[in-house]
Amino acid sequence: MNLANFGMDSITLAGPLEAKLRASQALGFSQIMLWARDLAGHPGGLDEAVRIVRASGVRVTGIQVMRDYEGLNGALHDYKFDIARELLRVCHAVGAPLLMVCSTTSSHASDDIHLVARQLAKLATAAVPLGVRVGFEALSWGRHINQYEQSWQAVELADHANLGVVIDSFHMLANRADLDGLADIPAHKIAMVQLSDFMWREIRSAEERLETARHLRVFPGEGAHSTELADLLRRLDRGGYNGDYSFEVFNDDYLQLAPEIVAARAHRSAKWVTDQVLRRSLEVRRPVHGQPVMA
Repeated sequence: MNLANFGMDSITLAGPLEAKLRASQALGFSQIMLWARDLAGHPGGLDEAVRIVRASGVRVTGIQVMRDYEGLNGALHDYKFDIARELLRVCHAVGAPLLMVCSTTSSHASDDIHLVARQLAKLATAAVPLGVRVGFEALSWGRHINQYEQSWQAVELADHANLGVVIDSFHMLANRADLDGLADIPAHKIAMVQLSDFMWREIRSAEERLETARHLRVFPGEGAHSTELADLLRRLDRGGYNGDYSFEVFNDDYLQLAPEIVAARAHRSAKWVTDQVLRRSLEVRRPVHGQPVMA
């Protein structure tokens, strides 16, 4: 395993798009997960943002995020499907192979798992001509789907080659998920693994869950659940997963720091994952300014 397996999530870094790309590259990361608003909100417009990303040489692993998509009917579904297609076009433009879809929190959504599966398959079909895959993630506060086993149930039922499940360590830790179910998910059906931790053992309320998720996550190796994270990562490794890992760390403290400082913390986390968890050395292949990046 080498640093090319890991990438930053742009939500973790302060500053404009260009600063996030530079900070990520400076520590040897060759990939990044972007949010659509990174591109849509660029002062030069979407086309200029796409040009900057492509010129940087950084590989975009995916685009965040389609929310509240599944389980809707009639005009509500038509509206959300139209928005999702626009996000697929953004993925295609910037060369992102994955659109992230989070389980719905909408009170208007049905809990019919067969409807959910059909709608996910519909979106996955729409993504095929654009060369984009759809990844479905269970939010720990999702209205009907809030455990990774449920998101996998929907993906398995959809039975679409262009649809996979997203494994997110924060939501699994927050829900105290039973990791035995990971053995039921084929490695090729895992579209992405998102990594983060938090600083306390217990989440005591729904409000604290949201506050922690959106403002107080930390990198793997920094939090209170290193044992559980190590177990999760080793299970994924034994199951044959060899895809991307993204550090999705929502943290207000980090947004007050220079992006280079935060990227250095991510680099230490990648080293923790490889050296301490998977018992391998972190191989760094990407030179910076003619000098090798030391692990």
